[in-house]
Amino acid sequence: MQLSRKVDEKLKEWGNSDQAGCLLVRGARQIGKTFSIDAYGKSSFPVYNAINFIEQPAAMKIFEGNLDVDTLVMNFKFMFPGMKFEEGRTLLFLDEIQECPRAVMSLKFWAQDKRYKVIVSGSMLGIDYNRPTSFPVGSIKYLDMYALDFEEFLWAEGLSEEMISFLRDAFARGKKVPEAINSQMMTYLRRYMVIGGMPAIVSEWESSHDMGRVDALQRSILKDYRFDIAHYASSDIKIKAEDCYFSLPDQLSKPNHKFQYSVVAGGGSARKYGSSIDWLDNAFLTRYCFNVSTPEFPLRSFRKDDDFRLYPTDIGLLTGMYDYSLKKFLLMNEDNHILKTAKGGMYEALIADMLMKNKKRDLYFYKRSDSTMEIEFLLESGQGVIPVEVKAGKSRSRSLDTLLEKEDYAAGYKFTDGNAGISGKKRTMPLYMAMFL
Repeated sequence: MQLSRKVDEKLKEWGNSDQAGCLLVRGARQIGKTFSIDAYGKSSFPVYNAINFIEQPAAMKIFEGNLDVDTLVMNFKFMFPGMKFEEGRTLLFLDEIQECPRAVMSLKFWAQDKRYKVIVSGSMLGIDYNRPTSFPVGSIKYLDMYALDFEEFLWAEGLSEEMISFLRDAFARGKKVPEAINSQMMTYLRRYMVIGGMPAIVSEWESSHDMGRVDALQRSILKDYRFDIAHYASSDIKIKAEDCYFSLPDQLSKPNHKFQYSVVAGGGSARKYGSSIDWLDNAFLTRYCFNVSTPEFPLRSFRKDDDFRLYPTDIGLLTGMYDYSLKKFLLMNEDNHILKTAKGGMYEALIADMLMKNKKRDLYFYKRSDSTMEIEFLLESGQGVIPVEVKAGKSRSRSLDTLLEKEDYAAGYKFTDGNAGISGKKRTMPLYMAMFL
């Protein structure tokens, strides 16, 4: 099935603008970058040319000589007879551009020339330390892309914009949702936790409704990610990066979800594993969530670089790292010894998924070592810092209540397995409404 993506509108906005420059779409593998760009190019430009440097490595020779646009266009025409370039009517798409550093260098000249629109895309950009690449400053507009977010997943499930607008209005007003709707939305949310947003997996679910096939496809993609790490990471990093990535279930199942190198391997340390985690973050496979010494604006000024949590960029791939039985207990919302230790961390990872995909924002949390004070996420807004507490069940929010007693905070959110309501500065919302933050 064809999935509707928000990035489609972003591509149209860029294409319709008079901005000089090239568009670079960044993101992990298999999130739908090529599909969306391909569909946009074919539907919006009279002339559309696409090159994939992994599928067509010979095309790298086009960029071996001079990089002026006239020379490059002629090189394209000789290598691909019949390929056309018409001024003001042509989109050139260079896919997997990280494989061809000189193609990256050429972007400056395409941008200065302005006769043709150019979109480039790649996975693992800027992280192959054996191939340093110079990105032309000022010549590129960046568009970061992730797998489907929860709202896009709901579109795939058949929810209309009218239905989502109803929920958005309830969120804005703090209005209680009818219980039948609230219960169904929690069912959709748990389904999203299990399936995630990888396009191939969502398409498989919508066509087969077979959770076994979903699980098999998740594990296949995770194997592909192992291969990507082995292929792209330098020899001193690849094994450590793989170990860090696949330690996420253990990291998030601990009572304290702080990333601990000792969980990766006995005797692990920042000196040994720190660059590997940076690699994963640059590869769009994970995102840091830093603790702050004080929950004040600007948060980045108070972040503690050695105290962080690490979340995957797709909740479904995290679920795929666990045993298959976990999916059943999540979908049925049953407490079980298998789910008990993982549940809190998984719901945190779910909200992190929704936050990073929605606004592509940096993530922060607040946890004091000398007390039980803990706020899972801190957001910056025009009102200052907004604390966000996440509860997998319906327990009290003591930390949030304590923080909101201070005048510094205009409002705070508690996301829970319940319904919407407002009490003073605290806005209690069902977990699925985090998509509207």
